[in-house]
Amino acid sequence: MQRRTKIIATLGPATDDPIMLDKIIEEGVDVVRINFSHGTAEEHMDRAEKVRNRARAHGRQIGVLADLQGPKIRIEKFKNGKVDLKEGDTFILDINHPADAGDEHRVSTSYKALADDVSRGDTLMLDDGRLVLWVDKVQGSEVICRVLVGGILSDRKGINRQGGGLSAPALTEKDRADIKTAAEMEADYLAVSFPRTADDIHEARALLQAAGGKGGIIAKIERAEAIEVADEIIEASDAIMVARGDLGVEIGDAALPPVQKHLIQRARSLNRVVITATQMMESMIENQIPTRAEVFDVANAVLDGTDAVMLSAETAAGKYPDKAIAAMDRVCIEAEKQNVAKRSDHRINTVFAHIDEAIAMAAMYSANHLQVKAIASLTESGSTALWMSRISSGIPIYAMTRHVGTRRKVTLYRGVYPVSFDSTMTADHALLNREAIDELRRRGAVRDGDLVIITKGDLMGINGGTNAMKIVKVGELVESATFCES
Repeated sequence: MQRRTKIIATLGPATDDPIMLDKIIEEGVDVVRINFSHGTAEEHMDRAEKVRNRARAHGRQIGVLADLQGPKIRIEKFKNGKVDLKEGDTFILDINHPADAGDEHRVSTSYKALADDVSRGDTLMLDDGRLVLWVDKVQGSEVICRVLVGGILSDRKGINRQGGGLSAPALTEKDRADIKTAAEMEADYLAVSFPRTADDIHEARALLQAAGGKGGIIAKIERAEAIEVADEIIEASDAIMVARGDLGVEIGDAALPPVQKHLIQRARSLNRVVITATQMMESMIENQIPTRAEVFDVANAVLDGTDAVMLSAETAAGKYPDKAIAAMDRVCIEAEKQNVAKRSDHRINTVFAHIDEAIAMAAMYSANHLQVKAIASLTESGSTALWMSRISSGIPIYAMTRHVGTRRKVTLYRGVYPVSFDSTMTADHALLNREAIDELRRRGAVRDGDLVIITKGDLMGINGGTNAMKIVKVGELVESATFCES
């Protein structure tokens, strides 16, 4: 069974070994994430080049996702590297305190607007919520807190305000420089950290395009206030990432599951791609098999309709990157066997705005009711394949395109597989149909007697030009097959 849900693996020191890089490709990684929070521009460029070279050697197409660091909202350093805070202690976050002189009484912060953003009664979460501070008062540069939940606090841990509200801009000067690096490496996707509004996404897109980049924009939903304008952010983006680390800290862990389900549903309804991320198989940083809770987590995301599931430290710094991908692969495949993962009433009662969108929906309706074996989408931009992939189905969609950028982009679409195919090679539609079927035959995707749906445009090579759907039986003359045209 061919896996439909895509797997994203973060590159890092653990995947720099060429042998391990080959292993994660063999295990089925679809997209690699390059985390701009660590490393240099040269290291990022080198990793992108190496993974593309090895993917070609394996006959694979693998997308590259460049993930911006976003604003650093962190404490600074302690004199002795860490402190042990006790419940009831007074602890001060002091903007003007020396950056490397923290102690059990106070520490500096890299976020200079903290004193302006918080007030008495606010709750601050440190180190992904492991420590909790209650703001007693703000006095000049000092945020004076009482420790509600204590523990060991070490250098450079993150700060979140429960409920959101920290005003740090989504794009920092470092991010702006990194966007140019992403454009230079021809990243297929650019992930924007901590966006608060659709304007943050529009700004990132404008900066990427100005730098010559053509990748899609991913909004990482990790601020509480982003949930309130989720639809606007989703519509401004090409994809969203449910980034459950910071988001869970800001809204509370108990609120996270329904929010994740809602975001997946809204993204699919608005014809956008959705990624589920953070701690999906975190135990595999050290262990060769996942916990049962992690298996359920991945499976539930698949059943909810996520396009992709993402591994972070499991592959970037873990001991078993290849085994983490293999585990995720088998969990996804098993979840996809369930009927709920194959049913959909997506857009059944809505009006379509574009002819190619209508063709995409008609193709999926027909495919699901005819027991079609495969769908061949002859495409320029990949839009028709994206619309098709919003319908839950067990039928593979082959995005057949001459554009390498489109082939890389569809690596993130659930149930869509990239195929190098030049639909402009002939004006003879019957010959084009035969070539498309022959390509699927060569891949072992279809055989004689199988039904296949082909979607294409009368004028091939035109973006948004899909206006025809053809249903053919493999082995019969394509010229005599059923034809439906708009």
